[in-house]
Amino acid sequence: MSLQTLHITNGNCLTDYLNEITIVGDILTWQEMLCEGPTISNIDSEEFILKRKAFLSTFYDIEMNVQEFKEEINILNNINHYKEVVLWFEYDLFCHINMIAVISLLKQKKCQLPIYLVCSGRIEGEKNLKGLGELTTEQLLYHYKNKVLLNNDDIELAITLWDTYCGKDHNLLKPYITKKSSFQYLSNCLKAHITRFPNLDNGLSILEENILLIVKDNPIRSKHHLLGYTLNYQGYYGFGDTQINRLIDKLSIFFSEADEQLSLNRKGHEALYKKHNFAAEIGNNLLFGGVNRLDFQYSKKENKLIKTQINAN
Repeated sequence: MSLQTLHITNGNCLTDYLNEITIVGDILTWQEMLCEGPTISNIDSEEFILKRKAFLSTFYDIEMNVQEFKEEINILNNINHYKEVVLWFEYDLFCHINMIAVISLLKQKKCQLPIYLVCSGRIEGEKNLKGLGELTTEQLLYHYKNKVLLNNDDIELAITLWDTYCGKDHNLLKPYITKKSSFQYLSNCLKAHITRFPNLDNGLSILEENILLIVKDNPIRSKHHLLGYTLNYQGYYGFGDTQINRLIDKLSIFFSEADEQLSLNRKGHEALYKKHNFAAEIGNNLLFGGVNRLDFQYSKKENKLIKTQINAN
């Protein structure tokens, strides 16, 4: 009996898609969103599960399916029963944080197999970046045929980035923005991560500021309408409805809503004109791996994160 391929996908939708087009092999579906909330390097541990369970419950009222998570992870305990691993992750920050975590986990499980990456993004003849689930069957099979074999340097890079993300100093990620690797979109994702900390001038991340600009420059009828705009124009973040809705709710202090029209109030204009730092008032105290985002602010002038005295309660 010949050995199978193990595919690790970025979610249920892609797993269903691969099953529909009869991609051969076993599938492990990765369903975490590690771009938000606390993380530690050792993913297959009770401490990791407890941290993630508490975060998802507190911030999103989501009950983590611990049994399902453990069952998926346990597949990797027999990793060398396979002939190769194929990772299916997209161009955005959401996927890239999950991807480096999975690569680190594979090495923690002593995986010695070839590891390939199928990553979507720019498509010839298409204006917008595309997720794997947005590709036609022909396009997806083409990506699979041209999957990239990760070399030892790529794997070590992913492990280093994961350990750094789980650590206390995300400025240490900056040198890797210009590092050459097989991860075509890594540079964009690292830049996106650094700029999702509050800006030193107004206390807004680049995505939060862009949401205010959408309201300022477009006829937005409601928060739901704003959600649709933000999902389509979020660049390299790759956030879902749940994450964007939470962000919009946090930014409600900058909006007025009347007669089916969402508009910026005085605070909103002050934020865009950088008249005041609103980080504490917004109170978006998410953890990014090992760091509370309110403990640092991004200085555009110095292009780095600066420790602040703001403490999230």
